[in-house]
Amino acid sequence: MNLRGIGILAALAVAALVFWVTGPPNQPDQVRIGFVTTLTTGTGVIGADMRDAFELALDHMGRTMGGLDVSVSYEDDAVDPSIGRQKTERLVQRDKVHFVSGFIWSNVLLASYQAATDNDVFLIGANAGPSQLAGEACNRNFFSTSWQNDQTTMAMGEVLNDQVSTVYVMAPNYAAGRNMIAGVERTFQGEIADKTLTQFPDQLDFAAELANIRAASPEAVWVFYPGNFGTQFFQQYSQAGLLGEIPLYSTFSIDALNLPQIGELVEGTQMTQSWSPDMDNPANQKFVGDFRAKYGRYPSFYAAQAYDAAMLIRSAVEAVEGDLEDLNGLRQALARADFQSVRGKFSFGENHFPIQDFFLREVVRDADGAFTTRIVDVVYSDHVDPYAKDCSMQP
Repeated sequence: MNLRGIGILAALAVAALVFWVTGPPNQPDQVRIGFVTTLTTGTGVIGADMRDAFELALDHMGRTMGGLDVSVSYEDDAVDPSIGRQKTERLVQRDKVHFVSGFIWSNVLLASYQAATDNDVFLIGANAGPSQLAGEACNRNFFSTSWQNDQTTMAMGEVLNDQVSTVYVMAPNYAAGRNMIAGVERTFQGEIADKTLTQFPDQLDFAAELANIRAASPEAVWVFYPGNFGTQFFQQYSQAGLLGEIPLYSTFSIDALNLPQIGELVEGTQMTQSWSPDMDNPANQKFVGDFRAKYGRYPSFYAAQAYDAAMLIRSAVEAVEGDLEDLNGLRQALARADFQSVRGKFSFGENHFPIQDFFLREVVRDADGAFTTRIVDVVYSDHVDPYAKDCSMQP
């Protein structure tokens, strides 16, 4: 073989090595998404519901966004802020994700969000809505597809104004619990008979608090106890003989996940929310119908928010035609929220939290006898959270 032939072979070998290391020139990347939620402990059922909804959304979009395949890594935070932060750091630094989503708990989100946002990775919160991120700590790389914590309970305070003059309030002692109580206190014009913050996440026995409720003898009780905490509270409320004696209102304590266990205890109970399975729009009908067909149960609001998070991400990736390096384009597209939400109309405020309606819902049975919820009334229209005014978004 002559020198020219040897040179050609050497050049081909170098090209093959470059191809093996870097891939073909301009090879499209995957859309890499990390999803941090709770998949273990007693509240793991919530994270599983969010994961199921995110997977359904991927099915609906053919598991592609902007012509790119989608890869999702699901991580368990175990309701532990330090674990949530570690998992987020690993997704960003090792897995090089473009988006992080999920986050049930406000304390976990607050510990974790900077691991993504400070590295120009977009974080799409699908449940937790701490006041800090809606106000002074708002961030150009953080978006929420749920609500700010105070909002749903502000709507509940308005409902209580029409029905009672004294209420006993209870919530777990962490960021969201304190925000939820603050929301009720913002709008309820009657008397707070007493206020109790219980240990989080370990307390599941409410005997002492139930005795205090009986002693206080309020006209009504309002609680915020998500997941298995709510299941335990309602069962113990009934066992204490308070069910039917003192009306019980709640926020985020009754959902499609625990209704099969507590439906008979809470039938007719009222709550406030920004979504309901009976919302009459095409996106929600498809979501609820296909979720029930695939998983054999109603979706919860956790699922609805996770589904919207996936659709929001797709809208941004498609807006930049799959150019994941166009961070400004992605950011602007996320802010436009140009997707079909299960809530119908959907837009972001200046702090990247939704401007949306809030409804009064009640627990009912459907035509097949299964427990679900239905909308009774509209409490707020196009509601903006109270912390938006404190947000000075950095460009």
